[in-house]
Amino acid sequence: MSGLHFMQRRFRIASTAAVLSLLSAGADARTGETSLPVPQHLFGAQSLDSGDSATTILAARRYAAFWNSGDADMARLALAPDFTDHTLPAGRPQGVQGLLQASATFLAAVPDLKVEISDMLVAGDRVTLRLHFTGHFSGKFGEHSGKGQAIDFQAFDFYKIRDGRISDNWHLEDNLHLLQQMGVMTGAKP
Repeated sequence: MSGLHFMQRRFRIASTAAVLSLLSAGADARTGETSLPVPQHLFGAQSLDSGDSATTILAARRYAAFWNSGDADMARLALAPDFTDHTLPAGRPQGVQGLLQASATFLAAVPDLKVEISDMLVAGDRVTLRLHFTGHFSGKFGEHSGKGQAIDFQAFDFYKIRDGRISDNWHLEDNLHLLQQMGVMTGAKP
């Protein structure tokens, strides 16, 4: 490896370490946000030293924090006013209002919901995440009442970021596993 390539690689590693250090502090200096999930693994070292990447990462962390809390203000900070869900579930309204409705329904079923960012890959204005959802089904989901069943499933999200907010989302959740854990759907357990 040439000296220049070695120095570039060391700089990218140092930049990634600096970003992770800032994320681990748990707060965004501009907003004072302290409850934002920190990615366990962050990838995309070539672009992490730019201001755009920090803004992209912040939008994704805010969106994960919204799922933890159901906080409408956090959703509005994370999502563009014209937010589009490209994998919209049947019956859910498009846009921020649809997500607020979905969050309220899910938090009513799993009040202690916790969302962690297992992996985050940043590439320009795109972010891919592997999210880990845990909690206990101790509330109500439709006509079903929980008995404290453990909930543990994953989701994969792909975001497009525009002006510091998520403008587009494509997602895939392990809903079959979730519904089986809740006892809402019977069948072979994973």
